[in-house]
Amino acid sequence: MKPRATVTTDPDRTPDGAGAPAGRSGIGDVGRDDGEGKGGRTGRSRATGPGRPRTAKRRGTTGGGPQAGGITWRRRLRRDRTLILMTLPAVALLLVFNYIPLLGNIVAFQDYDVYDLGITGSPFVGFDNFTRIFEDYRFWEVLINTLVIFVTQLVLFFPVPIAVALLLNTIMSARVRAWVQAVVYLPHFFSWVLVVTVFQQMFGGAGLVAQWLREHGHEGFDLMTNPGFFKFLVSAQAVWKDAGWGVIVFLAALAAVNTDLYEAAAVDGAGRWRRMWHVTLPALRPVIALLLVLRVGSALNLDFEQILLQRDQVGAGASEILDTYIWWTGIKTGDFGYAAAAGIFKGLFSVAMVLGANKVAHMLGEQGVYSKK
Repeated sequence: MKPRATVTTDPDRTPDGAGAPAGRSGIGDVGRDDGEGKGGRTGRSRATGPGRPRTAKRRGTTGGGPQAGGITWRRRLRRDRTLILMTLPAVALLLVFNYIPLLGNIVAFQDYDVYDLGITGSPFVGFDNFTRIFEDYRFWEVLINTLVIFVTQLVLFFPVPIAVALLLNTIMSARVRAWVQAVVYLPHFFSWVLVVTVFQQMFGGAGLVAQWLREHGHEGFDLMTNPGFFKFLVSAQAVWKDAGWGVIVFLAALAAVNTDLYEAAAVDGAGRWRRMWHVTLPALRPVIALLLVLRVGSALNLDFEQILLQRDQVGAGASEILDTYIWWTGIKTGDFGYAAAAGIFKGLFSVAMVLGANKVAHMLGEQGVYSKK
């Protein structure tokens, strides 16, 4: 007698006989954590389901192998070889003209003889050149005069690009704004020889202004040879030449201001001046703080060519700055050790000014050159 066959009902099958195989769902395989999977292995989740999702394994290792993104440094070099080749000339110029010459600062500690002994043969004198600097009263007079000219330029020159940028920002016509910006920026490309010549033709003893005053019965004047007016003269020249460059920087910062802030201020009843005071100027504060810190850091780096061209007209007492003094007493007389020591002092002083100005920027809540940790 044949044994009677038993039929088991598959819960995963539909009544019409169609459906997914046992242990599978329509969405994806769902693993079984009780070890009853195929071959006794623990199941794994696939796609979606109640199980724990699979996590993608990171390729690569740390060190000399592939990085976290799965690309080696050799592949990076091969991928970016065009950009690297484009930057090599700039890097070479930076090394040749900025970093390699730093090795020449060794002459500040030598009794340097450029003609016979050279760097390798000149005897070391330690800090004697620095001692000469600190004992030279003329050096401190020149340092104070340099700082006075810098402060005058900072007060008279620095606000001008901000004011011009604010005025240009109010012009609705893009064509007029571009034309005015181009005219203001054009003197930036002029050399200091041309700038001094233009001022000489305008404000000199035989300039247009002096001749016009004489023709109308007034006494003429010569601003180019007035020692007391010299610091204001060089500030005016700097404004005319370089204000356009600062305008571009501040216009770029103004372009990033959200226009919704102006609309919200206008809805609240704020006029044009209040919108500028409460919306525009706060948006410019980070840029103003950054440029101010950089400007303070270059307090001793006034334009050497500008001052040297006008040094003989007003005298060394009013026009001498640190750069011209180093050139006159150090390089022109052949005392290169003294000049190198003065250059090192100038660099250290500038670094201290940058750090101090950046500290003040942090106290005022601004980032400055670098953020506060």
